[in-house]
Amino acid sequence: MTGEVGRTDDGRYVVVDGRRWRTADPALPDGVRERLLHHLGVARSAVRTAGRAGDEQAVAAARERVQLAKTGLGERGPAWWDQDDAGRRARWETALRALGD
Repeated sequence: MTGEVGRTDDGRYVVVDGRRWRTADPALPDGVRERLLHHLGVARSAVRTAGRAGDEQAVAAARERVQLAKTGLGERGPAWWDQDDAGRRARWETALRALGD
């Protein structure tokens, strides 16, 4: 990977070495974004730690937490640009509840 990073004109995707990745929902309040990013970082660390330990059950649980955080951020699941304000709020609130926040 050369690290070449760009954005699509509509701002919906980050492009890294020609591959598109959905961006987080820009409507996320700063505090919500910070909490979800914290959960994402902790979950990614847990995936790495459990993988090194060979604990597949813990890896699966940590990956589920990664999925929840990324869905809350709007990077996975229904596209945030297709959701109304209430749907967007419900998405991140549901994710935070499931993450225990």
